Amino acid sequence: MKKTILLSYLALLLALGLPFLRAEGASAASAPEAADPPGAIVSAVPPETSPAPTPAAAPGETSPVPAPAAATESLAVLTPEGVVRMEAEEYLVGVVAAEMPASFPAEALKAQAVAARTYALYCAQTDKHGEAAVCTDPGCCQAWQSEAQLRDKWGADFEERRAQIRAAVEATAGQYLSWEGRPIFAAFHASSAGATEDSGALWRALPYLVSVSSPETAAEVPNYVSTVQCLPLDLRDTLLSARPEADFTGAPEDWLGPVERDGSGRVSAVTLGGAVFSGAELRALFRLRSTAFELGYADGVFTFTVTGSGHGVGMSQYGAKALAEGGADYAEILAHYYPGTALEG
Repeated sequence: MKKTILLSYLALLLALGLPFLRAEGASAASAPEAADPPGAIVSAVPPETSPAPTPAAAPGETSPVPAPAAATESLAVLTPEGVVRMEAEEYLVGVVAAEMPASFPAEALKAQAVAARTYALYCAQTDKHGEAAVCTDPGCCQAWQSEAQLRDKWGADFEERRAQIRAAVEATAGQYLSWEGRPIFAAFHASSAGATEDSGALWRALPYLVSVSSPETAAEVPNYVSTVQCLPLDLRDTLLSARPEADFTGAPEDWLGPVERDGSGRVSAVTLGGAVFSGAELRALFRLRSTAFELGYADGVFTFTVTGSGHGVGMSQYGAKALAEGGADYAEILAHYYPGTALEG
């Protein structure tokens, strides 16, 4: 019953064609970057090198409507081949499999299933994709992989891993997160540097997307710390492409000015060549994994030392893994990363 109520909600919202806002997707779809931990191949551009997509709906949120009680079992999804109608829960299997490694603890997979379902509900309130509720582009909406793609990725382990993902989706059938009775903008990302980002630092501030602690460490997250190095001329030319007014006539060691950080410890702004760049701009320009970075100059080279992966807003997937391994269930994980929300269904 819960499943049919949720699916009917999606269908009704699509029929109503409610307006779509813009936030930053997770992949959390079209708003927070589709945050895939290493091991979850979701797109041609791996999360460790791609800048966070621009949210497609949260910041500026309109008021969705409470879930109705009608019923349907299908969801229109925009794929590279066009709009495909599929069972909503089957769609979620493809999303969770694309967004989180099947080897993660069951409670983390369940948390991802609820976040993905919530995001789909949120997107279904918009008319961004016309007749479709969501798309499979992780830079716009949530990542998704077909059965053929999963067979290719998992090989001989296909049946076992799909069963693990399906179990998480079925165990949380019909469940989603709400704020004041409405589905939330359930942003998520791969890993944080000790704390998640406040949504207000990147998009419109949302009361349930605030900075909270996140327990993952370098010991359990592949490539938790990464580096990007640039020769002075390369750094200069890249920065001038965005800020022609910047002045790099002095010695390279004098180009770097004050670095400002927000409450989560991420870079909010850096002065380079006398011009101010936001942390998000530098992340995009130099394809950094996150805005939690240090920038230094030594031995003729500028080095970005980056911690974590993704825009940092909402649920950290590796954080969810660490919490699950510490004994937290999926409801506790979701309550931690989306404080003040209610688990419905």
